[in-house]
Amino acid sequence: MAADALRLTDVHTFYGDSHILHGVGFSLQPGGVLALLGRNGAGKTTCISTIIGFLKPGDGEIRLFGEPIEGLSPEHISRLGIGLVPQGRRVFPSLTVRENLVVARQRRAATINPWTVERIYDLFPRLSERDTQFAGTLSGGEQQMLAIGRALMGNPRVLLLDEPSEGLAPLIVAEVGRTIKRLKEDGQSIVLVEQNQKLALDVADSAVVLNTGRCVFVGEASELLRSEDLVTQHLGVFHPTSETTDS
Repeated sequence: MAADALRLTDVHTFYGDSHILHGVGFSLQPGGVLALLGRNGAGKTTCISTIIGFLKPGDGEIRLFGEPIEGLSPEHISRLGIGLVPQGRRVFPSLTVRENLVVARQRRAATINPWTVERIYDLFPRLSERDTQFAGTLSGGEQQMLAIGRALMGNPRVLLLDEPSEGLAPLIVAEVGRTIKRLKEDGQSIVLVEQNQKLALDVADSAVVLNTGRCVFVGEASELLRSEDLVTQHLGVFHPTSETTDS
């Protein structure tokens, strides 16, 4: 049986004396999209920071395709195959679009169809038009495209997307949704942190809901959609996905 793309088992994380994650556990299937949901302060970004190595778990296990990665440095975890699109985009403003992409290029021996600048431009044609433009002069939506493209240039086995729709206009949010679906069709394994539950549950196969650092739901995204009381209690206003993000 193939290993999970990513598996967290009983993960506890602390900020100083503050216990933030309490026994968090979930798994991501290869080629799947997992939506990591919760209100502000629920522990979502702490969870992402723990996976990527910015924070070291006090206890628990994190495995990438069966290989333990908990406690390793962010650089080591990145080389093993986890890519991050951070909240707030954080592109290099004084570098051009192309330079932002090239600086992140990382090849893996097992990569069949590695990401190149040309493939990124095929995914985001608007970036091709901005090839020599400084990243700091791009719009918010263009910077988000660049942040996703930069992460893909590392040819990640698992891609972590932390609030990719934050602060974007509805048309750009729809484009982000289409991009995630296209990456999913290409077999990219993705953990998606989102406040926009409509976007998240439209593209996700599975979902995890955090509340005060604890998992209050782990299961199929379709099951969460049917749990209106749970969604209202832990995420706020219920937003069914009968309308797609393209509307």
